[in-house]
Amino acid sequence: MTILTVNKKELEKKVGKITPGLEDKITEMGTPIEEVTDNELSVEVFPNRPDLLSLGNFARAVNQFNGKGKIASFKINKPEKDYTVTVEKSVKVIRPHTVCAIVKGLKFDDEKIKEIVDIQEKLHNSIGRKRKKIAIGVYPLDKIVLPIRFIAKKPEEIKFLPLEAQKEMTGSQILRGHPAGREYAHLLEGAEVFPIFVDANDEVLSMPPIINSEKTGRINEKTREIFIECSGHNLVYLKKCLNIIVASLAEMGGKIYSMNIKDNKSGNFISPDMSVEELEFDIKDIEKTLGIKLIEKDVKNYLARMGIGYENRKEKSVALIPAYRTDILHWIDLTEEIAIAYGYENFEPEIPEISTIAYEDPVGKTKQIIGNILAGLGLLETSSFHLTTRRNIKRMHFDYNDFIEVEDSKTERDVLRMDMLTNLLQILSENSDAGYPQKIFEMGRVFSRDDSEDTGVKETERLAVVMVDEVMNFTDLKQVVDYLFKMLGVEYSIENVENSNYIIGRCGKMIVEGKEVGFIGEVAPRVLKNWKIKMPTVAVEIDLDWLF
Repeated sequence: MTILTVNKKELEKKVGKITPGLEDKITEMGTPIEEVTDNELSVEVFPNRPDLLSLGNFARAVNQFNGKGKIASFKINKPEKDYTVTVEKSVKVIRPHTVCAIVKGLKFDDEKIKEIVDIQEKLHNSIGRKRKKIAIGVYPLDKIVLPIRFIAKKPEEIKFLPLEAQKEMTGSQILRGHPAGREYAHLLEGAEVFPIFVDANDEVLSMPPIINSEKTGRINEKTREIFIECSGHNLVYLKKCLNIIVASLAEMGGKIYSMNIKDNKSGNFISPDMSVEELEFDIKDIEKTLGIKLIEKDVKNYLARMGIGYENRKEKSVALIPAYRTDILHWIDLTEEIAIAYGYENFEPEIPEISTIAYEDPVGKTKQIIGNILAGLGLLETSSFHLTTRRNIKRMHFDYNDFIEVEDSKTERDVLRMDMLTNLLQILSENSDAGYPQKIFEMGRVFSRDDSEDTGVKETERLAVVMVDEVMNFTDLKQVVDYLFKMLGVEYSIENVENSNYIIGRCGKMIVEGKEVGFIGEVAPRVLKNWKIKMPTVAVEIDLDWLF
């Protein structure tokens, strides 16, 4: 979670005096108070509410929860002349998307500048995953000549004066010699070209996700109009992030102007889009989940306290989700919002009028036994998502194309995993700076197409083990598998087989009672290179359904 610290006097101007009663309300709202001093108030903001990471947005939510604030609406002015950002083909290989906006009528002082920088960094470190998914840039509009291009060039062809630097530097020099460059160099590691924003005079605005230009990328107390951009790999994330920032600037009195994003490859669009999202739900589902009786008026009031609108359309309940909310994806999320507004302290515990005799799930018991055995051998258990990306699967299974896609995915993870090893290799890749050896395992479901199933998709429970070290080999892993099968009382054999994902002669299929149940081997250098894993790696993946 993130700690939001705001100026107490500035907050009181918006929500009223901070009394013990208001402190209780703030905690009940889902933002527990960490500390209150004469000058500051600090609250905990959970990861599902990045929209609260600024004074303006937080104050709006407090007022709404207290019944004083209206459902937020935003006036977005049409793009003026040259309010255009062109996303060129060259940038698609490194950081393919951007969303942008222009805000006018701002009156900055030290507190407001600090607030902008603070929300920028908090969004970088939360939904931005330390700038990996999202990088945010804020620029004084008076120092820029529109229109703007988002392009990519070779590092040595990029030259500008970065923030806090004394001289111009090339892209490579920034990664080696600038503090921000060294901190975030891994995000551009191995890239042949670096992304940059340039204006109509070919002045570099920034090199995301690293650093802004000192000449065109620093706001001050004289700044009245700003240009904002968010760049990254997932357009849905970027739009939500920009909406959070724009909503905060609107609370400062800023007038929002949209921009034309020209992107021939992904499609042209207007940015930002601050229209509400509609989510249809059934009040009876919420009643059943919470165990309370609700009438439509109650639901409308509870949602309003959480900043969410409500409409009844032909006897259908529709929630109107503000553009800055990233956490409302399903009616169960609305249930949580209503529970918060209703007050957890108001729920009355009841003993169910049923009598049951519990017993341990056999499948869960077997999985626990397997987990204990492997943990006893020094392996660490992991837990990863059922959803992954095509790109991750292709890194190991380059010829695989039978993806099971999730409709309307809200993230870049939009296909169901077809094996466990892809996820485990990703974990190893993202922990290359940790100590070795690394030995991990995971049990979970994988998915494949099967017309005999009602859903057309078959779910299979599997176990995968991956080990990596300087001298790791097939024998090290086979010793682990031998011990596991011995403790389970199962006899197995290994038959040689060729597989492009493993080293020839160092892999095989596992046979139990004449049936193939898994695959074991040393991972091929081609796969390790795709995942940027630099040490020998061995892996086994076993179907567990036969065991259950």
